[in-house]
Amino acid sequence: MTQTPWNPTSPGADPGSSFAELLRQSGLEPPVPQGDVSETFDVVHGTTCVAVRYADGVVIAGDRRATSGNLISHRSIEKVFPADRHSAVAIAGAAGPAVEMVKLFQLQLEHYEKVEGTSLSLEGKANQLSQMLRNNLPMAMQGLAVVPIFAGYDLAAEQGRLFQYDVTGGRYEELDYTATGSGSLHAGTVAKIHFRDNMTRDQAVDLVIESLFQAADADSATGLPDLIRGLYPVVATISADGFDRLENDELETRVRTLIDRYTTVGGRDGGNSLSAEGGPQ
Repeated sequence: MTQTPWNPTSPGADPGSSFAELLRQSGLEPPVPQGDVSETFDVVHGTTCVAVRYADGVVIAGDRRATSGNLISHRSIEKVFPADRHSAVAIAGAAGPAVEMVKLFQLQLEHYEKVEGTSLSLEGKANQLSQMLRNNLPMAMQGLAVVPIFAGYDLAAEQGRLFQYDVTGGRYEELDYTATGSGSLHAGTVAKIHFRDNMTRDQAVDLVIESLFQAADADSATGLPDLIRGLYPVVATISADGFDRLENDELETRVRTLIDRYTTVGGRDGGNSLSAEGGPQ
């Protein structure tokens, strides 16, 4: 069905500060697919992401593997994106719609700030992402589900905050840690066991790296750090100073330290051997 072109003079046509509403009124929303898309096409999926609070903010991280059925589609996909200066989104689920949703979310926050002259509150950002997920529900029913983590530093409360979601747009704030994706059970378990109040930035970074490492050991859709290709999880901190992505040199050092601990202090289980990727086989 052809949508009526947007008429800026019609009653109720003002989209306000919502860029998503402007797209809807302009007839630029993507069409909803008919039938289960995953039965027709090979849909690329992103997998495990985890986020943890620490004394000065939050750490958010994601592995680098994307899968399509039983195949590894990409070894270096990025699943952690800055939403704005003081918040970030980590994606799991159908990679295409997830990345597009993040781009629209980034644009929505920028549009709001330009129109209103101030940035949206962290609570407002979390609610906006919830609304976008709810609008994506028809596509989720066609096999294109997106299940992100939203994390940020609340400038008003002066603390880091974490939010997890479901495919219907349900928004749930977590106080200490959260995980999403196919390896979330394993990553979340490691975070649960080792989480401590008021951790330092270094402790929190090591915890998310170990969480993803253990998830990859149990979940084939989650990628191990790849020492041969120089591929490591995307890890970022968000504090009062803003979003800061860790450099590969620091990640390599921390991954090698973790591997050394597993191999020299009896951290392996059941005599597992290390693979060429640098993790348990």
